[in-house]
Amino acid sequence: MLYENTKKIIIRGVSVHDVTLSGAAEICKEFLCEENAVPRAVFTPNSEIIQSCVEDESLYSVINGADLVTPDGIGVIYASKILGRPLRAKCAGFELGLEMIKHSNESGARIFFLGGKPGIAEAARNKLLETYPHVNIVGTHDGYFKKEGEENDRVIDIINAAAPDILYVCLGVPVQEKWVLENRQRLTSVKLCLALGGSLDGYSGNVKRAPEIFIKLGLEWFYRLMCQPSRIGRMMKLPRFLMGVIAFRLSGKHKNDSLKGVTK
Repeated sequence: MLYENTKKIIIRGVSVHDVTLSGAAEICKEFLCEENAVPRAVFTPNSEIIQSCVEDESLYSVINGADLVTPDGIGVIYASKILGRPLRAKCAGFELGLEMIKHSNESGARIFFLGGKPGIAEAARNKLLETYPHVNIVGTHDGYFKKEGEENDRVIDIINAAAPDILYVCLGVPVQEKWVLENRQRLTSVKLCLALGGSLDGYSGNVKRAPEIFIKLGLEWFYRLMCQPSRIGRMMKLPRFLMGVIAFRLSGKHKNDSLKGVTK
């Protein structure tokens, strides 16, 4: 299996799989062929999320609790090079989600969208059907529900009734990752949980992605900042993360960098 032979790179205590976009998609397809009782979890941390783990060590067990962790963002790639163990390529969650949409369009794999403001998941489904007319989206639900108790039980019942193979969980970090880890044993038909942040906003057209030139130059973060100056506080985690990685390398501590938060 491709998954079992995929190398992992430790970046500030987070174990990141050294995968390309196509490789990650193939691993997800492998997961769909498994007969596991518990669905596989795929998380896609960027530099902001890894920096959050450094600042709040309780998050290590959350992010490292996934079966597949892909490097979402140029900052993670830069960090891997600084540490002397370069990752091959960025693998954005938005794009990985699209690869599985294409797979559903070809194979009929059943998809459920969970997350976003009311109406966003439905808008994403309708927009995607324009390009992928055979994509099999069997249900949607917004992300505005209590993540425990009766409301959470009701949402899980709705998902199970739709019997999806793939569940897109777009509740924001770290809520979505915690929700997947806490609830995946209750998802009766799901084989793959993708935690994909604001991807449904992008699929619906509610939020525009950066132009291709910005993405190729690794400046997608800068485009988002220009469009949403209020993100400046969050964006400052990128330089703080990279400066921390440089200091970590210069200190020599990177030689002993290891998986944190879980035992695998």
